Amino acid sequence: NIGVGTCNVMGTATTMAAVAEMLGFALPGSALQGAASHTRRQLARQAGAQIVANVKAGLRPQDLVTGHSLENAFRVVTALGGSTNAVIHLEAIAGRAGLDIGPDRFGRWSAETPYVANVRPGGALLLADLDEAGGIPAVVNSIRHLIHTQAPTATGRSWDEVLAERVFGGHPALAPARAPLSGRGALVMLRGNLAPRGAVLKAAGTHDPALQQHRGRAVVFDGIADLNARIDDPDLDVDKDSILVLRGMGVLGAPGMPEVGHIPIPAKLHRQGVRDMVRLSDARMSGTSTGTVVLHITPEAAAGGPLGLLRTGDEIELGVAAGTIRHFIPEAELAAREPFRNPQHPARGFAWLHQRLVLQPDAGCDFDFLRARFQGTGAGTAPGGRTDMQAPQSPAYSGDGR
Repeated sequence: NIGVGTCNVMGTATTMAAVAEMLGFALPGSALQGAASHTRRQLARQAGAQIVANVKAGLRPQDLVTGHSLENAFRVVTALGGSTNAVIHLEAIAGRAGLDIGPDRFGRWSAETPYVANVRPGGALLLADLDEAGGIPAVVNSIRHLIHTQAPTATGRSWDEVLAERVFGGHPALAPARAPLSGRGALVMLRGNLAPRGAVLKAAGTHDPALQQHRGRAVVFDGIADLNARIDDPDLDVDKDSILVLRGMGVLGAPGMPEVGHIPIPAKLHRQGVRDMVRLSDARMSGTSTGTVVLHITPEAAAGGPLGLLRTGDEIELGVAAGTIRHFIPEAELAAREPFRNPQHPARGFAWLHQRLVLQPDAGCDFDFLRARFQGTGAGTAPGGRTDMQAPQSPAYSGDGR
């Protein structure tokens, strides 16, 4: 199980390969094949031939990114227990096509979609096992009652046609939709006064179920240097019920939103046997990471979000079932607190451009000038007759508060 290629677990790379299949950018069944396998070489030849055919047919990527294909992609990701990073990538892809998804729609799709892939890090087996079960087409078949199966694949044929040609048997790597690993998808969208425009948690993998409804005292770290300096300090005022907060690591504050949101358990608690705690951050984390970790808190601290007003000792409550993340600080006290200062102050060049024009996670962390702008032909439509998924627009921010 060790070789070339990406991780043999459901990390970000394989998650996005599954997204590529669902959007029609990759051949059906291609995401999970072993990198050095004979089948992978065959798929490479088929992909080349399909590219030529699609160019001759005038099929363009923008024709494939529709409301239905984006919904299909996210439903498969959350059924797989895929990477939280997919939420940002899908929103960015949607924005390039003139569409918006939004945390509420992501939340509804996840709540309706069963989690069925028994592969690591959320399950017990490996991607090679899921490939043996039939790969992404088998996952699509398992939840096909929720999939827009008329949507085209990279071959130009619909998912209905692709599935009709395949036979799927039972396999331990794939739970049936009627008896899933969980009745809801693995990616949980959260909102509340601590994340007015959304946050995400992966409720699959190693975590303490008791923490899914939890209220605790915040222990706040301002940036990765502060975290590294204090997290293992034996005098750190923290216990197993505390909520660890890392801020200043978003797309503006870091800058670039690095994968540092998987805050380590303080050493003194780890020695006591604590293996999971509620952790909050405006950063991202690796698709291979698990635990009760709330990520992509939006707006981030450096954009003026409520996360930047927290202090150590504030009470925070996580409610996974209700999809909420909130604080209990009175409005008058919040207004009196000094706001978080964005540490980035570039005077020129790309960094200056980034600080002024990059968007928050609910808009895919893309540059605003790269998102498509169009005048729709009527309610619910977009250019080319595509389904418009327009959600309420994010508040307009200026300067470092974008």
